[in-house]
Amino acid sequence: MVDLSRLGSPERPTFGLDTFGDLEKDEDGTPVHHAVALRQVVEEAVLADSIGLDFFGVGEHHRPDFAISAPDVLLAAIAGRTRRIQLGTSVTVLSSDEPVRVFERFATLDAVSRGRAEITAGRGSFTESFPLFGLSLEDYEVLFAEKLQLLVALLEEKPVSWQGTVRPPLEEVELFPKTEQGLALWVGDGGTPESVVRAASYGLPLVVAVIGGSPERFVPLVELYHRALEHYGHPLRPVSMHSPGHVAATDEEAREQMFPYQSDSFTRIGRERGWGPYTREQFDANAGPTGSIFVGSPETVAQKIAWAMRTVGLSRFQLKYAVGGLPHELRMESIRLYGTRVVPRVRELLGVEPADF
Repeated sequence: MVDLSRLGSPERPTFGLDTFGDLEKDEDGTPVHHAVALRQVVEEAVLADSIGLDFFGVGEHHRPDFAISAPDVLLAAIAGRTRRIQLGTSVTVLSSDEPVRVFERFATLDAVSRGRAEITAGRGSFTESFPLFGLSLEDYEVLFAEKLQLLVALLEEKPVSWQGTVRPPLEEVELFPKTEQGLALWVGDGGTPESVVRAASYGLPLVVAVIGGSPERFVPLVELYHRALEHYGHPLRPVSMHSPGHVAATDEEAREQMFPYQSDSFTRIGRERGWGPYTREQFDANAGPTGSIFVGSPETVAQKIAWAMRTVGLSRFQLKYAVGGLPHELRMESIRLYGTRVVPRVRELLGVEPADF
């Protein structure tokens, strides 16, 4: 059985980092090679482990501005360079993946990392993987619902018989390798009630992605999740939050370092989705005390994280520290400050102890 205490609790929360393998850009705007970006992610994870952070998550994408399309392979490389930190996805795009292979790959990662693998299953914020793998966006809902149902069954690590509409049926299928203590599976959600109720129906932990507005708007969603857990007869489960941010010596320095890359990234994505250009006013509003961007000095970021954890009732906080083309050296300094100054200060503000694992 999975030891959920490793994921965190309000009494002993865990703290992590997320990245999509964003491509660093030089002064003239030229991005580094994808191979360079992947090696940088490994070094960032090694630093995170060395300063005592609890979780390192990598997100799956299939587009030119992000380097990570095979999270499990990258996490296996990281596992060989680290000793303690939990290693997971942010997210695995389960809708366009194969649950059988997801289990096999992450059971293997769990073995080579000595029990540190986690999966966060989601539908992803982009849709490139659907045509890439020959899937129809018309099946967006049913793909995730059926594949999550199957993955949950496979995680019991017993012979599985299953039938749905999105893949051939299984008859008493048993998968290998077996894990030693089970695999942790979260459900990632961007704010849909149906998704949080589905997660609760299986008794799965929840990750909410807060990338705009205020964390406060997710409070009703988390309350719904808790009610649904009770309805389905499950005990309380960990809730985590994924949000962008950047830490530097001062508030002004952190904001000036982050804004150009945040603006470039969101404006580029906005053109694809019909949004207007990302403005400084939007950035400053979200960087404020109750906004979704955790940017500033260690004290400012710590105060904001502590507020968000109390407000939403979190067991884990995940800082999406890689913002667009933000240089690797600034990301490394942000990680160092987050691990050595922000997290200890958050624990002090909340009056909690480090997770014991």
